[in-house]
Amino acid sequence: MQKSQKGFTVLEILVALTIGVFLFAGVLSIFVSMRATTQETSDYGELQENGRFALAVLSDELLRADFWGDFASKFSKDSLVSSPASPTGADCIGDGLNNRTFPQAVGPFRTLWSDAVSAANPINCIADAKLNSDLLQLKRVVSTPVTAATAGRYYLTSNLSVGAIYAGAGSIPFLENSRTWEYQHRIYYIREEGPSNVPVLMQGRLTTGMVFSPLVEGIERIHFEFGIDTNGDGSVNSFIAASDMTDAYWNGSIDSKILAVKVYVLARAVTEDFDYTNGNTYQLGQISVTPNDNFRRLLFSSTVTLHNSGGV
Repeated sequence: MQKSQKGFTVLEILVALTIGVFLFAGVLSIFVSMRATTQETSDYGELQENGRFALAVLSDELLRADFWGDFASKFSKDSLVSSPASPTGADCIGDGLNNRTFPQAVGPFRTLWSDAVSAANPINCIADAKLNSDLLQLKRVVSTPVTAATAGRYYLTSNLSVGAIYAGAGSIPFLENSRTWEYQHRIYYIREEGPSNVPVLMQGRLTTGMVFSPLVEGIERIHFEFGIDTNGDGSVNSFIAASDMTDAYWNGSIDSKILAVKVYVLARAVTEDFDYTNGNTYQLGQISVTPNDNFRRLLFSSTVTLHNSGGV
């Protein structure tokens, strides 16, 4: 006798479909959540890497600010037996009477200078600076002495009391009991690149002339506040934002030496996350930033003591 075969009833099919939909929705929810978590973790990992690198570079530069090798006095035109008029091509001239690449005979040589960027061309060799960030300019020699001066660089040969700056292609001046260091003029600022305006920390460095190149992307803002000794007692009396610094502070008179710098770096994700709204307020010293957009950010800060401040 043949047995009859029965399929699923409509009710059973509906129940199975309902259970399947719930299971699929659960799996999809887990997938979306994991994808969002992965994106968030990736963004913050990139922010940590970029921000810490930028902070390390700027802090390292400031730690070595105004280092002039064996030279023991304030670095100026009067202390040099020779100095080029300017590097090859257009010189990068910062604010102040004596703020070119090499010292001039017109007052104190400005070896450290910063300002808030209020125009795309804060100095004559830059035309693409991001507004409202800061610009930092330093002159010094690279820490390790060299035994030969090669073409394509500038050098300082000095002893305790006198020095000479010259192009590496030229002959090394003879100075008794002297050593030689590579001379550097460096500039840091933020610019935006590409159709999505990705913020990038730029570095300008001296070769035969000033050469600019991207250093790290995702750095939206840098800010500096300078610790000033206003009474000559060897301690910081106040921190002053770059935009509020005066000529007396930059020129380093006896009662207004720069002893320390607070460095702030605001790192921003390269891409937007439209499932995230950033309503945080970031405090960069005396200024605050509230973006209200869809980019993740992290703020980094450090205080740097200027060990060579006697010459600043």
